[in-house]
Amino acid sequence: MNSNYRIQEYKALFYRLFLAYLFYFVARLLFFTYNYKILKVDSVTDFLALAYHGMVFDTAAILYLNALFIVFSILPLWITTKKGYQTFLFYLYFVFNLIGYATNFIDFIYYRFTYARTTIAFMDIIKNESNKGNMFSRFIVSYWHVYLLFFLCAFLWIYLYKKVKIKEVVADNKMKYFLSSVLGLVVIAVMAVGGIRGDFKKSTRPINIVDANRYVTKPEHADIVLNTPFAIIRTMRTTSFKKVNFVTPEVVNRELEPIKLYKNNPKTKPNIVIFITESYGREYIGAFNKDSKIPEFVSYTPFIDSLAQHSLIFTNAFANGSKSIHGMSSVLAGIPSFQDAFTSSPYPKQKIQSLVSTLKEEGYDTSFFHGAPNGSMGFLGFGNILGFDHYYGKTEYNNDADFDGSWGIWDEPFFQYMKQTFDKKKQPFMGTIFTVSSHEPFVIPEKYKGKFPMGTIPMHQVVGYTDYAFKKFFEAARKEPWFQNTIFVITADHCNQVAYGEYEKVINRSAVPILIYKPDGSLKGENKELAQQIDIYPTLLDMIGYDKPFRSWGRSLVGEKSIKPFVINYNGTQYQFQRGNYICLFDGKKATGFYAISDKGLEKNLIANRNKEMDDLEIACKAFLQDYYERIIDKKMYAK
Repeated sequence: MNSNYRIQEYKALFYRLFLAYLFYFVARLLFFTYNYKILKVDSVTDFLALAYHGMVFDTAAILYLNALFIVFSILPLWITTKKGYQTFLFYLYFVFNLIGYATNFIDFIYYRFTYARTTIAFMDIIKNESNKGNMFSRFIVSYWHVYLLFFLCAFLWIYLYKKVKIKEVVADNKMKYFLSSVLGLVVIAVMAVGGIRGDFKKSTRPINIVDANRYVTKPEHADIVLNTPFAIIRTMRTTSFKKVNFVTPEVVNRELEPIKLYKNNPKTKPNIVIFITESYGREYIGAFNKDSKIPEFVSYTPFIDSLAQHSLIFTNAFANGSKSIHGMSSVLAGIPSFQDAFTSSPYPKQKIQSLVSTLKEEGYDTSFFHGAPNGSMGFLGFGNILGFDHYYGKTEYNNDADFDGSWGIWDEPFFQYMKQTFDKKKQPFMGTIFTVSSHEPFVIPEKYKGKFPMGTIPMHQVVGYTDYAFKKFFEAARKEPWFQNTIFVITADHCNQVAYGEYEKVINRSAVPILIYKPDGSLKGENKELAQQIDIYPTLLDMIGYDKPFRSWGRSLVGEKSIKPFVINYNGTQYQFQRGNYICLFDGKKATGFYAISDKGLEKNLIANRNKEMDDLEIACKAFLQDYYERIIDKKMYAK
């Protein structure tokens, strides 16, 4: 009977799929072990509950990856029990499963930097890197233990797979064999469709990343529920850039005023120099933590601390994205990135009003500096879209003796190269530099070994080195005639390693500095209002008295009177909108939580007691997203 009804084959199929569930649980446990400080699960019971809910997403990922394997396992063929066919199934199974499974291991480390499961957008980042081989080999050395764990799991998985073998049989009733096989195929196919969708409800679309929030009370726990293969597969050939219709145009104008026209200052043409400092989170800088009340706080930026005393600093500022290219679009064009980067969407190749375009209208010479190989991180391509007059990269620097061996030219010599380039330019000029040294693999030039405090995490030493690079730049620039007629801005693209619990909190994971320095001393002090990267563009135009309408979702930090301070960004599964007394979490359709503005860890959801201010906050969030997607999709990124 078994030879006609393929019982042993079905048992083997379910055993092999069970192994996938088992090893996905192991990967989830390892992911949590590597990141337990920032995932903050209170008990074993809570973790097991999250793992249980994660089985919904594991099921979808496993079925996506094993679709061909399942089909070939249950096809109504007479040869499925033969040794050669089973060998074919073995390779089919492990080629897809191990490639998918390996992506979980990426997030053991990468999650610490992005605070979100890796999606297909990761490919947009690495495709622009010319030194992929060097990066891969360096990661093997730095994180050998992750590779070792993967291969141990893979070998154990293969060993357990081989423990159950299929005996070769010949059906004695081919009609029964065929009909039972067709029935089995239909039943399993129906089950697979339900598994991929998440359930069998007619109204249910295939589950997506945001659905993980249905099972959690803390936003970061959604990343435990999810798995990386699912996050990558569900973001393939999809885009979050879809128009929404929440509010009227009048509400959009009231809440955002997306077309700005400032008349606060007389028209001037100072030079503008912007530092987008790699991974330079707010937590490393003493001047930005005077009121943080962090026990035994240590600053690793003596120069920036001293510069801050003569600058206007914003100590409650945040990034509008989690990756480097997000920082470039946010700071220079006032375009934040949420689930998908704007630069990776179908829409960046359009006319974009930005700091670059508006300053070029005013006669500025515009330059972008990045010491990495030209094209790295996608900066050259996006810089061309924005319209920079000049791009200065590793090619233009033309001295590999100063190459750090990983990312690009060391910050200190490249800062000096930028200064020397400015010395030759006609004023007014605008220059933006994206730095490279304050980053993994956390190394500094050999000649400076022992000069900077090692601190408590590897990031601290390289923060000290880049601070020294700032010091040497300003010492040299101060001697040049263009210096006094220049506005300097220092910010960061995103954060990096965390040493203090305060910055492990969900909201503070995007806490960055914003510092504006004018050598004449006319602008200084501390501003504790909410600020964000997309505010830099309108702030600078306000400061120089730009007298034409321009598109901006941010607000001037020095002269805005009608738009309340706010911050918007994305935590990997939901939008975060801060304003006034509250933080709103928004899943793309509705608010899922409200938290006190001081509750940076999002510990106590107040949604059960919503009030008018919370309602207004949700409306403001909807207005932002509606205008954001509409303008980008309809190519209205310019003030008419």
